[in-house]
Amino acid sequence: MGVGMPEDLLECIALGVDMFDCVLPTRNGRTGWAFTWMGKMKIRNLEHRDDSRPVDEQCGCYACRSFSRAYIRHLFNVDEILGPKLLSIHNLFFYNELMQKAREAIRAGQFAAFKAKALRSMNPEEKPVTRDQ
Repeated sequence: MGVGMPEDLLECIALGVDMFDCVLPTRNGRTGWAFTWMGKMKIRNLEHRDDSRPVDEQCGCYACRSFSRAYIRHLFNVDEILGPKLLSIHNLFFYNELMQKAREAIRAGQFAAFKAKALRSMNPEEKPVTRDQ
């Protein structure tokens, strides 16, 4: 289907799409990118070298419960396959949680508010676009 960024999924849900098939969570995990509630993160960046926090402090996945950003970064830098596997696990967990929260918001009649809040959270540096722009 070709749709895969979290922002795209939320937009498609708003348009009525209810089924997705995407390789992005694992592909990005294998290349060192993590999706988080605070935006995308490149784990290979130097800023994570000594960071003892999990990839996403709001995440309950195995990778976030068990390993630090610094350790996962180290795994990528020494070409250890565990690094890409851990980020893939994290990204799949994140996507599953995103869809679960979207379903809950739809059931509660609050999807538009959920979508707006999630987009602000995942894209803190982007200015919101209004229909007038």
